[in-house]
Amino acid sequence: MTTTTLRPANAPSPATPAPAIRARGLTLSYDGRTVVEGLDLDVPAGRVTVVVGPNGCGKSTVLRGLSRLLRPTRGKVHLATSTGEHDVWSLRPKAFARQVALLPQSPPLPEGITVVDLVGRGRHPHHTLTRRRSAADDEAVARAMHATGTLDLAERHVDELSGGQRQRVWIALTLAQETDVVLLDEPTTYLDVAHQIDVLDLLRDLNRRNGTTVVMVLHDLNLAARYADHVVALRDGRLVGCGAPGDLVDEEFVDRVFGLGSRVIADPVTGSPLVVPTSTRLQTGAPS
Repeated sequence: MTTTTLRPANAPSPATPAPAIRARGLTLSYDGRTVVEGLDLDVPAGRVTVVVGPNGCGKSTVLRGLSRLLRPTRGKVHLATSTGEHDVWSLRPKAFARQVALLPQSPPLPEGITVVDLVGRGRHPHHTLTRRRSAADDEAVARAMHATGTLDLAERHVDELSGGQRQRVWIALTLAQETDVVLLDEPTTYLDVAHQIDVLDLLRDLNRRNGTTVVMVLHDLNLAARYADHVVALRDGRLVGCGAPGDLVDEEFVDRVFGLGSRVIADPVTGSPLVVPTSTRLQTGAPS
């Protein structure tokens, strides 16, 4: 995989572009229990947006609402396309899937499927009654597998792979869809530190090379600050703050979102905010 060059946190931020996805008054519920309430959110087009927040704050639920997997109780989600803004629920499923790809946390795995066949399923939104699999589809699958380092796994059965290999295959499927917007719910799950960096480099390169709008949920605030152009912070189903990491992430922010004492310093590699949690025991030298 290639390695991207990250913009230092203290570099001037380019003007925020028009939103690729816009939510207004978004309320999302499960079985009558409200998880996200009255959310106003803009996802800037052509940027990497990372959603952060404590467990249970509604991060994955927001992604489900943006991707049409969960119909809002109230509010609207609009998607910008070449023909203007559209309520996502006004679009046919295949038309939406040609614009937006989603990688959920635990996608269902068809039994006995090979890697190349699974990645090929990313091309289904582009097929119609009169247009079936073509050379263009094969090329898109090959590009996605090359980008994710999965070409050598092509004929392996997915259920035989390690967790890290399997996650890269799922990302290849998402890339094969070749959409303007990619949504990923914890894409570094099951990956060791080296592979986490590989995947995040890959997604940022996709954004920089193709202008793809990338939205992902991450648990690691330091990785979020390093890779995001735009951070969205949630707590208890409500928006706490959003903006460039260098403008947003400080000690007060970490306490407000996570209830955690910290020191925020400059990442020595990228200059982005680096959160160092504090501990009374560590500070006083008391035994743990």
